[in-house]
Amino acid sequence: MALLEVRNLSVEYETQDDPVRAVNDVSITIERGERMGLVGESGCGKTTIAKSLIGLLPKNGRVTGGSIELTRPGDGSVVDLTDVRPKTMQDIRWAEIAMISQSAMNALDPVYSVGQQIVEAIRFHEDVPKKEARRRAGELIDRVGIDKEHLNSYPHQLSGGMRQRVMIAMALALDPPLILADEPTTALDVVTQDHILSQIDDLCESENISMLMITHDISVVSETCDRIGIMYGGELVEAGPIREVFNDPQHPYTQGLLNAFPSLDGMGRDLITIKGQPPDLTAPPAGCSFYERCPYSEERCLEYKPELTPRGSDRRAACFVTEDGYDIGTNYERILEDSSKWQKL
Repeated sequence: MALLEVRNLSVEYETQDDPVRAVNDVSITIERGERMGLVGESGCGKTTIAKSLIGLLPKNGRVTGGSIELTRPGDGSVVDLTDVRPKTMQDIRWAEIAMISQSAMNALDPVYSVGQQIVEAIRFHEDVPKKEARRRAGELIDRVGIDKEHLNSYPHQLSGGMRQRVMIAMALALDPPLILADEPTTALDVVTQDHILSQIDDLCESENISMLMITHDISVVSETCDRIGIMYGGELVEAGPIREVFNDPQHPYTQGLLNAFPSLDGMGRDLITIKGQPPDLTAPPAGCSFYERCPYSEERCLEYKPELTPRGSDRRAACFVTEDGYDIGTNYERILEDSSKWQKL
């Protein structure tokens, strides 16, 4: 049984004008010990999914369809997180699903030391003496490469990398089976990014922790994840094992993302830019959400929305063109020369 099963999840935000469908009919599965990455442009719905999983949507956000089924570690029971009491969700946060936020400076309380904040998370869920909780807090920050003396430090006294390590330590405080990592290396220099990603990877491996990595950077996912889901316009457009998706993308947007990032083993490859903007989610298109920016688009793509269909035993993609057998990899160079939608840099 999967640890997390998200089925046909839809989320809307109420605005002064029309509601915004931020997530539309998304389904993902995370097995025990598996690490999955969700990748896409800003505003594609990645963080909204993460906040839905942990019950932290803003007041104007609501789940309008689907289910989020979590298999609980204690008795193996399955609970739908879209339909639980607030007290149950409080019990689940940190103990069963923890989150590493994208801005540690904003996520940490500036008026409490980092030690106090980790101790509070432990004692909220476990009836342990303060001294024992503080001992565990010291072990946690030592585990992520911070000297125990910094338990008494306040967030502003730590560097960006150290604050991010504190967030990782807090996420591990109660040994949760699932961690949500929402842009955990944002605003960090590349050397610190590499250290943080290595630590996350090592800790997940050693503790058999499942992870959902949220990022706009496809290279981050390549370092840390087993599987990948590509989001566009609030929808999941491709998903599968990371090597298979990288080597043979089945959705044009995936192909565009991969070719928009430089590669150490492909220095001679031309990088591209994808012209245009994501769709307006207050009035989503009737057909494929990527139609206006896709160099492979056909007339049917404008009128009908492609479904997420199997591409092999463990892959899915939402594209009429590749579903019919058209090889976008083989035809990439020719399409790039003829199209005005993608341009070489």
